[in-house]
Amino acid sequence: MYAKCMLDEKDFQRKADAAFEELKRRMLTAGDEHGFDVEGESGKLEVIFEEPEEAKFVISPNTPVREIWVSALSTSFKLGWNEPRNAFVHEKTGEDLRAVMSRVISQQLGAQVTL
Repeated sequence: MYAKCMLDEKDFQRKADAAFEELKRRMLTAGDEHGFDVEGESGKLEVIFEEPEEAKFVISPNTPVREIWVSALSTSFKLGWNEPRNAFVHEKTGEDLRAVMSRVISQQLGAQVTL
């Protein structure tokens, strides 16, 4: 039953790539404004903070399970594709990828950041 709902690998990769491109663009703009760096290579994004304390958040696709995983604030967030919302969504909170990243970046910086 679960496998029928799962995206095929090409569809997942296309949706993940699009989500990463949009997120990277928004995070680069926010990084310029709030003083953090965004780097991306080999299918993953890293958000690097020097202030108020050093930290690195990693956003990466997990293709075998068709999820995007975010490692931030000593926590792992796993987001699966939600067809009705046309977005990767964190099942526990209902937040999409942009909302999760806005929240964890805001928590890291101690200031509201909206992506």
